[in-house]
Amino acid sequence: MKTIFVDGYNVVNSWPDLKTKKDFSFEGARQTLIDKLHNYSVFKECNIVLVFDAHKVQGSIEKEEKISKNISVVFTKNGETADSYIERKVNALGRKYEIVVVTSDNLEQQTIFQRGAGRMSSLEFYNEVIKIEKSIKIKTDKSQNINKNNLSDNISPDIVKILEEIRRGK
Repeated sequence: MKTIFVDGYNVVNSWPDLKTKKDFSFEGARQTLIDKLHNYSVFKECNIVLVFDAHKVQGSIEKEEKISKNISVVFTKNGETADSYIERKVNALGRKYEIVVVTSDNLEQQTIFQRGAGRMSSLEFYNEVIKIEKSIKIKTDKSQNINKNNLSDNISPDIVKILEEIRRGK
């Protein structure tokens, strides 16, 4: 199964619908991103590791929270950037598994590629996530229409006609 490492704050600062909210907060942007990536990971059947920097937070220890079967959120320890965390993980996994790293940091992209992982810019990933969200919406709209249980499907045409006349006030 493909694993996608996402540089969280790089994505938050790149995606238009995350950084331009009137009531912007990093906590709200993180949660919106988690929700979007959860839907994406289920639809695409992949694992996502969303990594946020905590390297400037004094005394911070590395924390990993399993959000669902397909998505984990990592806050790095004090002194470690998201880039260095991702590089460390990719170094261990990159040539054994299918790994993609999402970041717009060019130096990071080159380093990741040299270690055996694929790379994708934050905006490329944004466009892919939007495309998947549209696919999910189309799929759910179709299934809702198929599963609709209309009253007219369950009563005789004569009664449908009478009810329609009553509705129109005739």
